[in-house]
Amino acid sequence: MPKSIGFEDFTKISMISDPIFSPDTSKVVFTLTRPSLDENDYISRLWILDVDSGDVYAYTNGPKDGRPSWSPSGKFIAFTSRRTLRRDEPGVEVWLGRIDGGEFRMLLKRKLPITKLQWVDDRKLLFLGASGEIQEDVKIIDRINFWFNGRGFIHTIRNHIFMVDVFSEYVEQLTSGEFDVNFMSLSHSRDKLAYIVTLNDLKPYINDIFILDLKTGESELLTSSNMSISSLSWSSDDSKIVFRGHDLRRGSVSHNRLYVLNVKDKSIKLLTDNLNFNVSNSLNSDVRGGEVNVGPKWIGNKVYFVVHEGGSANLYSIDVNDGSISPITVGYRSVESFDVADRGNEHLVIFTSMTDTHPTELYLIRGGSETQLTNFNLAFLREFSISKPEHFKFTASDGVDIDGWIMKPLNFDPNKKYPAILYIHGGPKTAYGASFIHEFQVYAARGYVVIYTNPRGSDGYSEDFADIRGHYGERDYADIMESVNYVISKYPYIDPSRIGVAGGSYGGFMTNWIVTHTDMFKAAVSMRGISNWLSFYGTSDIGYRFALDHILGDLSAKPITPEGVNKFLEKSPLMYSENMKTPILILHSLEDYRCHYVEAMQFFIALKQLGKEARMVLVPGENHDLSRSGKPKHRVERLKIIVEWFDKYLKQ
Repeated sequence: MPKSIGFEDFTKISMISDPIFSPDTSKVVFTLTRPSLDENDYISRLWILDVDSGDVYAYTNGPKDGRPSWSPSGKFIAFTSRRTLRRDEPGVEVWLGRIDGGEFRMLLKRKLPITKLQWVDDRKLLFLGASGEIQEDVKIIDRINFWFNGRGFIHTIRNHIFMVDVFSEYVEQLTSGEFDVNFMSLSHSRDKLAYIVTLNDLKPYINDIFILDLKTGESELLTSSNMSISSLSWSSDDSKIVFRGHDLRRGSVSHNRLYVLNVKDKSIKLLTDNLNFNVSNSLNSDVRGGEVNVGPKWIGNKVYFVVHEGGSANLYSIDVNDGSISPITVGYRSVESFDVADRGNEHLVIFTSMTDTHPTELYLIRGGSETQLTNFNLAFLREFSISKPEHFKFTASDGVDIDGWIMKPLNFDPNKKYPAILYIHGGPKTAYGASFIHEFQVYAARGYVVIYTNPRGSDGYSEDFADIRGHYGERDYADIMESVNYVISKYPYIDPSRIGVAGGSYGGFMTNWIVTHTDMFKAAVSMRGISNWLSFYGTSDIGYRFALDHILGDLSAKPITPEGVNKFLEKSPLMYSENMKTPILILHSLEDYRCHYVEAMQFFIALKQLGKEARMVLVPGENHDLSRSGKPKHRVERLKIIVEWFDKYLKQ
C-alpha cells in the first residue's frame, strides 16, 4: 500500500533538465539531479538517450555535472563540474568527454561562475562567465547593483564571453567593459555570435543585442536600448534573429513576445502579435532541477516557444511566413525545457514536462506522435500516495474569473471537517497549476486541505490581469479573500474556524497584509516576505527598480520624495501591525538578498513590542530560494517548523 509523503521525500524525486540533441539528432544529452540528505546537497549527472532505440544510460558520475554542450562533430561533450573542488570552495570547472568512451579531461578551472557553453568548432569552445576580482574582506562599492540573491556581492564582477582552445587550453576574453552579457548564441555559419547585454546598471530591465564577428573581433549594436530582451535564436540562413522580450508598455509586468530582427537593416517586427499570453513558464514548483527554457528556437520556417496559459505551460510553433501558431504539446501540463532538431523532412522535439501529480520526465515528439522516454519517477509514484488537486473557478466581485485548486487530505472522509491552509504564490507574476509541489503534498498527507489560487497579479492570463502595479493589497487581496469565501461555501468539509494562511516572497507580503487587515485566519506563516516597502527599496537586490514599478506604479517614479515615501509606507504591512490578531510565524533566510531579513526582523520587533503572538525563524547559509533549492536538511527542517506551527493552532 502506498505511503504518505513525508518531509524528506522530495529527495526521492528525480529532476530532469537541459535536453539537447546531438548534431546528427541520434542522441540527446540531459541533466538528472537528485537531492541527497547524506551529502546535504544536490547530485547532478549527465545522461544520454539514444533517440531511435530509446536506450538511456548515465554518461557522467557527477556529483555536480551540468550545462552540457555538443561539439559540432558530435564526438565531444563539454560540461561544467566541480569534481576537484572542495564542498565549500568557490569555483567551477569545464570538463570534456568523448561520446565513444575514454577518460574525461578537465579543460579549465575558475573561481567565478560559468553559465553557458557553446562550441565554435571541435577545437574552440565559447563560454559565458563572470570576470573580475572578488573582494573577500572589505567591500568598496561604487555600483548600485552591488549584490544579487544566490550570488552574493557582485559589485566587482561582470559577465563576459570567453573562448578557450581545447588543445592548448589558452583562454581569450572576447568582450570586456562595464556591462553584463546575459545570453549568447552562435550563428549557423559559426563565425558570428549574437549576444544580449545590459548596458545600464540603473536600468537592468533594458537590454540590447550585439553581434560579434569572430573573425575580426568587432561587435555591432543592433537594437536601440528601448526593450527588455532575454533570449534569442538565429534563422537558418543567419539573416534574421528571433528574440523573446517586451517593450515595457506595462513596465516589468509586460508579457514577453517574439520579435524578428533583421540583421542587415536592424528593423524589428513583432512576430506574435495575435498572442495574448506570456511567452514564459512561471509555474511554481519545488522539484525543478534546472533552469526553465521557454525558447525561442528557430528551425526552418518555424519558431518554437513555450506559452503560459492559465495553469498550463505548453510548447507552440509559429510559421514565420504566415504567422500561424500551432500547438506542439497539449493538455494540462508544464513544459519545462525543450530542444528541436531537423531530421530530413521532420522536426524532432525533445522536452521535459511535469504535472501536479507527476514530476518531470523526458518526452519525444516525432511525426506528430508523443512518446514518454523515461520513467525515473515511477518508483516514487508507486511508493507514495499523491493527492490530486481539484480545479475550481469562481467569478470575483468585479466579474473576472479566477482559477483555483483544492487538495483533499489523504484518506479523505467526506463526513469529517478538516483544517485548511491557504497558500499564496510569489512574484506576483508567477502562477500555480500543472506543476508538482512536494510541499503541498506534505500538507495533504498531514491531514490538511490545501487551497491555492491565481489572483490578480498572476501570470498565465492577460497583461491587464497581471498588472497590479501601484495597487498591491487591493484587487489581489479581494480575489484571495473572495476565494476563501467561495471554497468555504462550496466544500463543506473545510472547517472555517481552522484555516491558516501562508506564502513566500510576494506571498509573504500578502500574508503579512492579510493578517494586518483581517482576523479571518487562525494562524499564519510568512516566508521571505516584505513588511516595509521603504526598506525593501534600499536593501533588496532588485528593490531600486521593483519597488518603483510595483509599488509607486512606474519605473521612472522618484522614490525618496514625500509622496513616494508615503506610498511605500501606505502599502507596508508594518504600518498596520497593531491590527494583527493572528499568531504568525515569520521565516527568513539570512542570505536572502531578494527580500532581506530586515523585513522579518522589523515586523517581528513591532509585533512583539505590541504584545502580539509571533515567532521568528532565521535560517543561516540560505537565500531567497530555500524552499526550492536550499540545502536538503534545511528544507526538511523548514517543513517541520511550518507543520508544527499549523498543528499547534489548527489542530489543537
